[in-house]
Amino acid sequence: MISIRRLVPLTYHFHYVFRSHGLRSCIPVGEHRPILNGFRRTFCTTKDLSLQKCVPCNRKDLSPMTEGSANVLKPKIPEWELLNDSGVMKLRRKWKVKNFLLGLEFFKIVADLAESEGHHPDLHLVGWNNVTIEIWTHACGGLTENDFILAAKIDKLPFESYLKRSK
Repeated sequence: MISIRRLVPLTYHFHYVFRSHGLRSCIPVGEHRPILNGFRRTFCTTKDLSLQKCVPCNRKDLSPMTEGSANVLKPKIPEWELLNDSGVMKLRRKWKVKNFLLGLEFFKIVADLAESEGHHPDLHLVGWNNVTIEIWTHACGGLTENDFILAAKIDKLPFESYLKRSK
């Protein structure tokens, strides 16, 4: 359990969420914050993103997060690259697999996860062993918290046996 004394107070109002597993702190939510996925949402600072669930992103008023918000969440997925592709913010990560068939199996594992989350990344197998995954929310043309959640979940997948060792 986190001690309240250890929390660093900010000048904003904090929401503290009590759960059976203890207290967590969140970045403040107020009227000044933009609406994300159709509702005001916190970006949790102490919770593992891989434990969260992607939320449906089929609303017409969905808008992408700002680069500042993306930079707040980026440290939670350090292996991923934050990039701006012609004005569209995306997450990208690259791997080298041992062979072509393992690359396809790699994609099957990611596809099963993506389907269970209802959030689908772009999968690229270039050459015979270069795997790249790009994630962004196509419905809004940029990044949402769902993208960071999916990236964190991909990072937890057991890929070690598929990957080529670095020299």
